[in-house]
Amino acid sequence: MTRAHLPGILAMATIVVASNILVQFLFGNWLTWGAFTYPLAFLVTDIMNRVYGAGPARTVVFVGFIVGVFCSLVGTQIMIQGDGFTYPAVTFRIAIGSGLAFLTAQLLDVGIFSALRRGAWWKAPLASTVIGSSVDTAIFFTIAFSASLIWLEPGNDVSWAGEVLPLLGIGPAVPLWVSLAVADWMVKLTLALIALAPFRWFTARVSEPAKIR
Repeated sequence: MTRAHLPGILAMATIVVASNILVQFLFGNWLTWGAFTYPLAFLVTDIMNRVYGAGPARTVVFVGFIVGVFCSLVGTQIMIQGDGFTYPAVTFRIAIGSGLAFLTAQLLDVGIFSALRRGAWWKAPLASTVIGSSVDTAIFFTIAFSASLIWLEPGNDVSWAGEVLPLLGIGPAVPLWVSLAVADWMVKLTLALIALAPFRWFTARVSEPAKIR
């Protein structure tokens, strides 16, 4: 790791911290504000991969993972009072789901990007982000809210997430957490397309190293 990698590390740490805070605030019925900041982590990873190679990109991912774990541990110790109950700001299931989803999806992103980096400039960032984002959403929401994994944290009542409602308010009847996951996934896909512009802008101004690590 060199000083040149520091902006990427700081950017990733900032995104992770901001997302951990913003995920506590709702945007409409199906999203949190964190859904709009977290996908930027893929943009940072892809820029680092294009400019410096897979090795530095993985370093940025691991730093983001460590920051995320720290934020989750802090969150589990912060107690919130509401509706006559006291509960942690971050539950164990959310902490596990968030950490595993982030690490798995980001490392997958690095691998896919590296495999496609010799193609058209947009293929690697788009494919890696779309696939990584899809895996991230599936892992996080399943671990955090699926009734089948209640054994992970028996004391955490997530029955509210299992309430059967129309998908996004208009589709077939599904558990609430599925609608939350689909809405989150749609935002990630939209931002994956939008992020191509800043990706192109940033990488066009920095020469890619002759030797890719």
